[in-house]
Amino acid sequence: MNAEAIAHLSRADKKLARLINIVGPCRLVPKTGRAPFQALVQSVVFQQLNGKAAETILGRVLALFPGKKFPAPDDLLSTSDEKLRASGLSRNKTAAVKDIATKTLAGVVPDSRAIKKLTNEEIIERLTTVRGVGPWTVEMLLMFTLGREDVLPATDFGVRKGFALTFGLAELPSPQELLAHGEKWRPHRTTAAWYLWRAVDLAE
Repeated sequence: MNAEAIAHLSRADKKLARLINIVGPCRLVPKTGRAPFQALVQSVVFQQLNGKAAETILGRVLALFPGKKFPAPDDLLSTSDEKLRASGLSRNKTAAVKDIATKTLAGVVPDSRAIKKLTNEEIIERLTTVRGVGPWTVEMLLMFTLGREDVLPATDFGVRKGFALTFGLAELPSPQELLAHGEKWRPHRTTAAWYLWRAVDLAE
């Protein structure tokens, strides 16, 4: 995927090509072994927290289920809200992870096999019916769990900031402006987004 994506993006966009030359090869490796249920629960735990704090809370939640690498939907639903909140989850996040579990058992959140047959749009439409799961969370799942190659998270602050840095803009582009420019990056917008995140890293 990477060599073909880099060749396409470098041909399609000179300014992005310059960034690619500075950063080097794309190191995005999706964690394809994670089930959608697991990916969504982890995403909700990490929302609005820095990585270290989120890892600590996730570790406490997992510790409630000794002997299991990750709890099953039934496990979460049979655990009291008080126990989950004592591990560090807010009231809203506790409700969200339980809704993810409920909708997984109901088939709204597909399993790893079923989700592969759905388009990006179908996945976004279904998963955003889950409490606490918005389009951005689903886009992260598409990119980092499913390895979909043509996802551009246009509302993501880092992607917008990276675009402004790469293209010399004084202000962040609107999501609509970013999507319009990103048309030339199809069908490799995931790789383009990864490079825009790296532009922010370089500027720090």
